[in-house]
Amino acid sequence: MIVLVIIGIVASIAYPSYTRYVQKAVRTDAHAGLMQAASELERCYTRTYSYSGCPLDDPSYSPEKNYTIKIYPSSNGYLLTANTPQDDGCEEDITLSSSGERLPNACW
Repeated sequence: MIVLVIIGIVASIAYPSYTRYVQKAVRTDAHAGLMQAASELERCYTRTYSYSGCPLDDPSYSPEKNYTIKIYPSSNGYLLTANTPQDDGCEEDITLSSSGERLPNACW
């Protein structure tokens, strides 16, 4: 009986840590997708001097397909957002702008 109590205590401590670890791992997929899309937009900008004419898939997906990456280009910048139906621990979409601003801070 004591062994079951000890296992229960260890499990109650370990499970939240495991959940946070999984959420962080899933968010890493969003970061990779956002950075990949930003790189493609920057490459396009070096050729055309505009972000709005870049032939990227919209929406595109993160490398592991956990996130949908939406692209909002303009002539002088862009905003990328990553959205997922999964619980990634973020209450908002993860965003990256052409100025390097990353929001929300807790999700980066």
